Amino acid sequence: MNKLFRAMLAALLISVSFGAGSMSVLAQEDGTKQTVQLTEQQKKELAALHKQMIEQHKTIISKYVEFGVIPKEKGEKISSHLDKKYEKLEKNGFVPHWDHKKHKEKYQHHE
Repeated sequence: MNKLFRAMLAALLISVSFGAGSMSVLAQEDGTKQTVQLTEQQKKELAALHKQMIEQHKTIISKYVEFGVIPKEKGEKISSHLDKKYEKLEKNGFVPHWDHKKHKEKYQHHE
């Protein structure tokens, strides 16, 4: 059971990291930008997947609270943050934006 829990947590964290952020402009390999518009059906599919993922993450957080790993207030804060991330994704049509300015600046210093 412990291995299953850890595997689910790892899968959730990986999926959350790939789903973070949103906008309708994606960077191409050549540095140009492409505007992407999803169909309503595609948005519905992504909405369902994101809702499922967020509910699973909230379940994991509530277990951490139940087991005393994190305080209840922190669990509530994390759940609230997850809801806000979903609202932002929904507002931007479920198209991720991985080209964040602060991340670009961070990586430019390492070049």
